Amino acid sequence: MSSNEKYTLDFSRPEKIYFVGIGGISMSGLAAILADAGFTVCGSDRSSSAITQGLEVKGIKIFYGQKYENITADIACVVFTSAIHPDNPEYRASVDLGLKTLTRAELLGQMMKNYNVPVAVSGTHGKTTTTSMISEILLAAGVDPTLSIGGVLPTIGGNVRVGGPEFFVTEACEYTNSFLSFFPKISIITNIEEDHLDFFKDLADIRNSFKRFAELLPDDGAMIIGGDIENYKEITGNLGCKVVTYGLDKTDYYGNPMDYYPENITYNELGRATFTAVCGDERREVSLQVPGEHNVINALGAIALADAMGIDHAKSAESVHNFKGTDRRFEYKGTVGGITVIDDYAHHPTEIMATLKVAQRMEHNKLWVVFQPHTFTRTKAFMKEFAQALGMADKVVLPDIYPARETDNLGISSNTLCEEIRKLGTDVVYIPSFEQIEKFLLENCTKDDMLITMGAGEAYKIGESLLGK
Repeated sequence: MSSNEKYTLDFSRPEKIYFVGIGGISMSGLAAILADAGFTVCGSDRSSSAITQGLEVKGIKIFYGQKYENITADIACVVFTSAIHPDNPEYRASVDLGLKTLTRAELLGQMMKNYNVPVAVSGTHGKTTTTSMISEILLAAGVDPTLSIGGVLPTIGGNVRVGGPEFFVTEACEYTNSFLSFFPKISIITNIEEDHLDFFKDLADIRNSFKRFAELLPDDGAMIIGGDIENYKEITGNLGCKVVTYGLDKTDYYGNPMDYYPENITYNELGRATFTAVCGDERREVSLQVPGEHNVINALGAIALADAMGIDHAKSAESVHNFKGTDRRFEYKGTVGGITVIDDYAHHPTEIMATLKVAQRMEHNKLWVVFQPHTFTRTKAFMKEFAQALGMADKVVLPDIYPARETDNLGISSNTLCEEIRKLGTDVVYIPSFEQIEKFLLENCTKDDMLITMGAGEAYKIGESLLGK
């Protein structure tokens, strides 16, 4: 989204950069990196938040409310997210003043050029956890990485860390093809599934986007890819760089040996795995403090990535063991009345199944899930898959769909999903408001039950309210 000449970011020549929507998790991180690099950073957001307040502490000027007059001629570049439309007053002002612009993804790509080893972590699922695990490895190895994570990592007290010029690690999201603006030297593709069908036509369209992403790598780079991805060589076939596979099985999609895979997986009472990571001819013992089979795969991906970056092998195993998770990934929130409250960001059927498999391994009486569907497009596209995944719970409560960027309800509601789940014999209820849901849970949950609030919207507020947070 830009009508003017593109801006070229140069860390040796810091200028004034303006962020429209600076309070977003990704935009705020990029703003912080530039501020620490000596750029004059300012921006706008709708309202004050913990994120914007943190930026203000760094000396970043923030305007609350997006106004035409906030944009001035001394700004070298205006940065937008894909959510900003041409009728936005700050967008119009930047056009009228003839200012150079970048989308958020373009800025991130420009940043990557300023580091020796830029690393991009992509895939339908597992991006934030894999990025966080590799971040822990690099921090323990003492290589002073710059990090941009899609969630809060407690080790760094946020989602961004500003380090030296060697390593830059970021998540790479396929939505709106934003990752095609990147310049990685090492990339990882965790998995490829249907998602973001408000933008992509179908799975073939998504796969083509990942193929184009893979082709951004230079010949002296490396691609780490889930070896169980169907026909993954369609994605990697034209690459001149090294290709490394990882996954749960000994063999990849084509029956060839997987480069990284686990043996002898066992789980403790909290669902946390201990296993032997087979890395070519080498075996490494790994134990995790985050639960679930999906985290075994995430850990293998992070270890393979660390190896490609030349990190000490012992540090990798030690660091993935020390990793205790990121916010909103099977996050223990507390206990109230003997009921364990967990929160999870899962908003795709595959993610829900992974989360509920973890929950089923843990001791509880009844498993309750409050799931807030995220976007009408995704809910309609995966209606039957959502029903099957949520059917793994004993009791399901659905609030209204969180529309995010969408205005067309496509003729569906949470009640449509409720009926689909009920057909499978699962005990489910549709309750539109959070306040009504809290009252219902207080009356129906009992001691030793487990309650998971789930979704990419605001369902976490229900658990926090019950806990008095």
